[in-house]
Amino acid sequence: MKGKRILIVGGVAGGASCAARARRLDEGAEIVLFERGEDVSFANCGLPYYIGGVIREEQSLHVASPELLKSRFNIDVRTRSEVTRIDRARCEIEVKSLETGEVYREPYAALVLAPGAAPIRPAIEGVDLPGVFTVRNIPDSRAIRGWIDERHASTAVVVGAGFIGLELAENLAQRGIKVAVLEMLPQVMPPLDPEMAEFVSFRLIEKRVDLRLDDAVSALTQEENGSLCVKTNSGKSFITDMAILSVGVRPESTLAKEAGLATGVAGAIQVDENMRTNDPKIWAVGDAVEVTNFITGEACVVPLAGPANRQGRVAADSICGRTTCSRGVQGTAVCGAFGLTIAMTGASEKLLRRRGVRDYEKVYLHPDSHAAYYPGATPIHMKLLFSRGDGKILGAQAVGEEGVERRIDVIAMAIQMRATVFDLEEAELCYAPQFGSAKDPVNLAGMAAANVLRGDVRLARWEDLSRSEALVVDVREPLEYAADHVDDAINIPLGELRERLSELPQDREIFVCCGVGQRSYYAARVLTQRGFQVKSLSGGMRTYSHLPEGFGADDAAKGTTAG
Repeated sequence: MKGKRILIVGGVAGGASCAARARRLDEGAEIVLFERGEDVSFANCGLPYYIGGVIREEQSLHVASPELLKSRFNIDVRTRSEVTRIDRARCEIEVKSLETGEVYREPYAALVLAPGAAPIRPAIEGVDLPGVFTVRNIPDSRAIRGWIDERHASTAVVVGAGFIGLELAENLAQRGIKVAVLEMLPQVMPPLDPEMAEFVSFRLIEKRVDLRLDDAVSALTQEENGSLCVKTNSGKSFITDMAILSVGVRPESTLAKEAGLATGVAGAIQVDENMRTNDPKIWAVGDAVEVTNFITGEACVVPLAGPANRQGRVAADSICGRTTCSRGVQGTAVCGAFGLTIAMTGASEKLLRRRGVRDYEKVYLHPDSHAAYYPGATPIHMKLLFSRGDGKILGAQAVGEEGVERRIDVIAMAIQMRATVFDLEEAELCYAPQFGSAKDPVNLAGMAAANVLRGDVRLARWEDLSRSEALVVDVREPLEYAADHVDDAINIPLGELRERLSELPQDREIFVCCGVGQRSYYAARVLTQRGFQVKSLSGGMRTYSHLPEGFGADDAAKGTTAG
């Protein structure tokens, strides 16, 4: 299609990157980009921080203006232009100017759809009242800032505790606004496994956020003084100056559906590995498309900026005759909230279980962000999932104050290379005491997992604890044990273990436990070589203290264990 006419519907990440890449590959092509909004390329991930005042100038959110795209890439950008119809038979689109009302048609040799996703507005009473907002674009965030300033807002309810919801809560709190966060699920950050999400919940409560889980909004009403009343299914009511809905997004695929293009999960546009739809002259990229999960191979929707940018490049390559393919999406993501960094990559345990994957194992660990002897080290709470058969890395999650995203980035790249936990064990990473440790948390995660696969230690799962007949032996020091311990656990400090072996049963399984899992591993090695039936409780009491209520109850009901 070299030198042909390329039309792109939608800008921001996928559409704008596709347009720029296509120009770099084909100087002779005519490229026209249509954007329904007033901004063709902006940093939508920065919107919560503009609301919070961290990003002070609206102009900072503009990545590329129509003028820049024209001067630098010779791209014809038409903002406030809504594409209303695709005529596949004639290879034309119908466009309506939102400025003048004019409707006209444009022919294409290649058409790229990048309409993105729209915030979900639940079908409940009062969802369109003044003071109820969603956050999708710069005008949305401008309206929220204006409302806060004009009304001198002192309270806010954020509905939804996902990425955007937590970022909004943090930024509103930084402006001195008292925040309540309502989440219909029993945990914050739904992509995380529940026990990892508990570290985040603890921080929100610590920062005086009114966090309400497992409770959906049922209605919004307006008080006589103009305030909002947010009502929930449990019967609670929250009087507030404003409410921001952050309950997820829905692919904007109406245009594609009306044109007869194939759609799949959540109505997202189906594409092949070249981002081509079932029409050979139409491609689709970004939040509106169905993607393949890199780990499980299942179709899914992953609305993230990184994949959208890469998909735009792949589509441009395909249009211009190159054979670049999308590898799929592994959901690598990071979120900051109240001083915590929350990051993840690959499959969660929840996803593996939904897919019926049982041949996996998991380890928990809580290493310091850098060398403990250097001031300022803080713990990183990590969970690593891996295949029990060959050690292939399946996913990882981490929460902490420092160095979290770097460790998850390393593991994300390892997953891309289809590496194993043995590769993590041997990874050579940067080390200086202020940045890491000689045994980096990535190495430690690999070592802990490799120990399991080599048979050096057998793991007990926390979800099995309540229905196990095993004797729990806490190998911490007496003061640590006295502060908190597992019910019915006995205390034999590691330093005394060899001298007190006679106190332990040879005919009963033993679960060993400590603070974070290191001493229990040492104890397991001692007891295993002395002939005891022993397993280590991974992650120790730091993991145990953050297990949500009823953890593992689903498995108990099914009469099985996860994995």
